[in-house]
Amino acid sequence: MIRTKFITIFLVTFVVEAALTFFIATTFSVRFIEVMFFTGIAFAAISFYFSSSGGIISDYSSSQASAQTGFIQKREPFVFRRGPIFTSSIIFFFIGLILFILLTSGIIPPVQN
Repeated sequence: MIRTKFITIFLVTFVVEAALTFFIATTFSVRFIEVMFFTGIAFAAISFYFSSSGGIISDYSSSQASAQTGFIQKREPFVFRRGPIFTSSIIFFFIGLILFILLTSGIIPPVQN
């Protein structure tokens, strides 16, 4: 049951990332594989940000609040929860990275007009 839920969320996330990448590629008239690396890194960064406990940004805002009010807040340790959304984003990123390297090295030829 849990494994099925993980796989379902993973696949839905992967399809949404691919659809958004396709939309961006058609909007800017470039190939799908040219955009895949950049959207993959953006999705991975966004999912990392929302699946963690805040880290530096949370500490900064707590420090600002402590400086303004004088109350020292308890700091929570950094916790990262790796779920199906982050896993899907990282795999999409690595596929895009491999294709981007192949594209820039000339193994995948440029588009002939």
